[in-house]
Amino acid sequence: MDHCNEYDQNCIFCEIVQRKTDTEILQSDEELCCFRDLVPGAKHHYLVVPNTHIVSCLSLRKEHVPLVKKMMEVGKAVLLKHNFTDLRDIRLGFHVPPFYSVPHLHLHVLAPASEMDSRSLRNYGPQSFRFLTAEKLLKKLKSQKDQPSKP
Repeated sequence: MDHCNEYDQNCIFCEIVQRKTDTEILQSDEELCCFRDLVPGAKHHYLVVPNTHIVSCLSLRKEHVPLVKKMMEVGKAVLLKHNFTDLRDIRLGFHVPPFYSVPHLHLHVLAPASEMDSRSLRNYGPQSFRFLTAEKLLKKLKSQKDQPSKP
C-alpha cells in the first residue's frame, strides 16, 4: 500500500473523515478533521487527522511541514474552543510505528499535560519512546534534504 492515498476504505479515520460514522466532528475543513480520542489520556484529548490517508509520521517529508503546522494550529484552536486556554500546558505529538492503533496520521492533542496520569505519561510523555512531539517531528522534517524534482 502507498504511504499516501486519498482514501482507504479499511481505515476507521478515513471513514470518520468521510462522515460514514456517528463520530462527532469538532472541526474540519478541506484538509483536516478533528474529533475526540475514544480512550482519552487527558481531560481534553483530541485527534487531528488529514483528510488524505497518510500512514504515519514516518511517511512525512520536508514538504509536509506546513501540514504538521496546520494540524498543530487546529489542535490549539479546538482546545480554545473548549475553554482550555493555557496553551503552555498541552502535549502535541504522534505515536511512532508500531506504537499506534490506527495506521492513519493523527496528531494527539492533550491537555492539561500537568494532570496526565502515569499511564498517559507512558504513552504520551516527553520521555516516551513511543511518542514523538510535534516540535521534534517538525525539527526532523525541516532538517531533511530537499528531494530532487521528478521529471
